[in-house]
Amino acid sequence: MDSSAWGLLFQGAWTTAWISAVSIALGVVLGLIIALIRLARLPFIHQLLGTYISIARATPLVTLVLFIFLSGPTFGINLDRNVAAIMALTLNTTAFNAEIWRSAFNNFSNDQREAAMAVGMTPWTYFRRIMLPQTVITSLPNLVNEMSFLVKGSPAIAVIGIVDLTRVTNRISAVTYDPLPPILAAALLYMAIIDSWYGVSGSLNVRQID
Repeated sequence: MDSSAWGLLFQGAWTTAWISAVSIALGVVLGLIIALIRLARLPFIHQLLGTYISIARATPLVTLVLFIFLSGPTFGINLDRNVAAIMALTLNTTAFNAEIWRSAFNNFSNDQREAAMAVGMTPWTYFRRIMLPQTVITSLPNLVNEMSFLVKGSPAIAVIGIVDLTRVTNRISAVTYDPLPPILAAALLYMAIIDSWYGVSGSLNVRQID
């Protein structure tokens, strides 16, 4: 491949990376909020959020992308392609992240809570200084795995015309009639994006151990 092809691939990789990164950041935060709300077990809200999680986890990502982008005009809303892609990816990953957070909170040792209350800590102080930091560390491997799954599923956004890494690869293959080089290059770029998430996870874990 020539330099122009590599330039297009890097542009596609950048599009994949930043859309995935924004969706991941939103998904982690929203997933945490939903997990905490569900732990409160407010009857109607708990059931409503549980239904959302079940639907979002069961719906193919490409279907979710198409639904959000194409249903907008029905309600008089013309969504930008990038916004629609971020919304779809965020809705998908939030559902998985919420269950990861909820599982971590449910498995947290109650002994630490009793000890914190015994020394006079308020529930908020206990949550902020003891429960949340430890839950973040224990949840990190699963959260990073979910991040990698989202990046792998991100080619779904190409169906609404976003020129991501996969779409660029297809375009180059169509022009050169030699699909193997761009596919191999795209695979390496996807690996680089995903490995960066695992690198962040590893550095955080080492820092916690130190």
